Amino acid sequence: MSREWVAVINLATAIITYLTHLQFFRQTTFMSKPIVSIKKLSHRYTNDWAIKDINLEVRKDEILGLLGSNGAGKSTTMNILCGILSHVYGEVSINGIDIRKKPTAAKKLLGFLPQKAPLYPEFSVKNYLEYAGQLRLMSHKEITKSIGYVMERCGIAHFRNRLIGNLSGGYQQRVGIAQAIIHRPLLVVLDEPTNGLDPVQVLEVRKLIKELGQDHAIILSTHILSEVDALCDNVDMIEKGKMVFSGSLDEYRNQVKTNTLILKLSSRPDMAVLNSLAGIESVVDMQLNRFRINFSNGRDISEQVQALIRAHGWGLEEIYFEQSSLNDVFAKISTVN
Repeated sequence: MSREWVAVINLATAIITYLTHLQFFRQTTFMSKPIVSIKKLSHRYTNDWAIKDINLEVRKDEILGLLGSNGAGKSTTMNILCGILSHVYGEVSINGIDIRKKPTAAKKLLGFLPQKAPLYPEFSVKNYLEYAGQLRLMSHKEITKSIGYVMERCGIAHFRNRLIGNLSGGYQQRVGIAQAIIHRPLLVVLDEPTNGLDPVQVLEVRKLIKELGQDHAIILSTHILSEVDALCDNVDMIEKGKMVFSGSLDEYRNQVKTNTLILKLSSRPDMAVLNSLAGIESVVDMQLNRFRINFSNGRDISEQVQALIRAHGWGLEEIYFEQSSLNDVFAKISTVN
């Protein structure tokens, strides 16, 4: 092969490599770009700040749990994000669009289900969703196509001609979620979406929210910590108007250091010997050679426990600190702040 052809092949290879890296960079940049960006958000109604210096980000395919006590500032934050309130300071953008500078364009990218769903009981499900589409300035063709989609997605297609007032609470909530996604928004904001539902309805609505999280960025405001545990990827917590925690669900759990070890052994230990180790307060038999060890506050006895197990040949199969309950973490952070 001539030198000229070798040079051409090398040049072509270099160009392909460059374009591949460029495409990867663009994809990575797009993927990492937050759908919601809130920076130093502050608002007050009188002299006191309702929220102060709130920072928050949500990315595509993420379900963010927004926690806080009553009056902490969650509703103020959500109302500003959804364009209901105009904030005093800070930046709020949805997919890069500033909600204060271009409110109409920004609101087209979000769907909102408030704590009390904005339903009209005298409307049929189909007529109500048509109305919701019209409010979103969708064309007749877009509305017709989208109604079929959201009805199937929310499991309400068989109630299309039923009056909303005749639906159960769970199905009314599904209709409320359907109106929030009728225009296929990038962001869906849900405020206490399972409030007032019975246990079966709660599980059904949670399943729906989890499925929606595959296609939308979701902010879920709730006081039900089991809901956060079941649905959310990350947690932000507001107390007294300030952000007091922002991180993953595991990081949230680890805010409270547990004083409990869980063991799984190959053979049953001598309980008297295990209980005699300094620092152990109690050992609970969880059956099937699993044990919960409660130890003194502020101590870490995991290494001593492992040494004891090795010395007696009980066969350690598993050992880990038991995670704190979300209620414990919430109580601790609320008290501290």
